[in-house]
Amino acid sequence: MSTNLNLQQRFTNFREFLGDVKKEAAKVSWPGRDEIVGTTTVVVLYTFVMGIYLFGVDAIVTPAVDKLFKAFGA
Repeated sequence: MSTNLNLQQRFTNFREFLGDVKKEAAKVSWPGRDEIVGTTTVVVLYTFVMGIYLFGVDAIVTPAVDKLFKAFGA
């Protein structure tokens, strides 16, 4: 007895799977345009602010680390 499904049964299973996917996708609550624009704006602004913050931290920490390396001869 073979455990492999024949090609026709695999195709039938795949069609059933796609039908289930379609049913589940219909249940999804998709965001509206205003929500998408709002959340995208928040993400872009947050990324910009964090980039500036990390630039500032790097600008402060790098000279301090360089001084420590020079002080301890590394």
